[in-house]
Amino acid sequence: DVQLQASGGGEVQPGGSLRLSCEVSGLSFHYYAITWFRQAPGKEREGVACVAPSNVGAAYADSVKGRFTISRDNAKNTVYLQMNSLKREDTAVYYCNALLGLTSEYWGQGTLVTVSS
Repeated sequence: DVQLQASGGGEVQPGGSLRLSCEVSGLSFHYYAITWFRQAPGKEREGVACVAPSNVGAAYADSVKGRFTISRDNAKNTVYLQMNSLKREDTAVYYCNALLGLTSEYWGQGTLVTVSS
């Protein structure tokens, strides 16, 4: 079975940092692009950051550029999202997604990030 296990969420004060992890099993990890999405209460799910299969590039939503960094360790089948300078508007449930082409897509369960003083 394919599993995407997200972890690392929690509560942090504005300006603080968290690192999320997404550990993937059951698929050929190095072929998949991995994306972190988030969904805040009452809002649609949005893409936050994406890393290419061979770690050759990454893309970020404008709202997180310069604050978040996505990386992957293909030896550990894990993707990380380092989140710095967190803002209240970053509060959301964060999900990881694995995508290969147009027909192979998997989602993990979410991890809650709360930014509050």
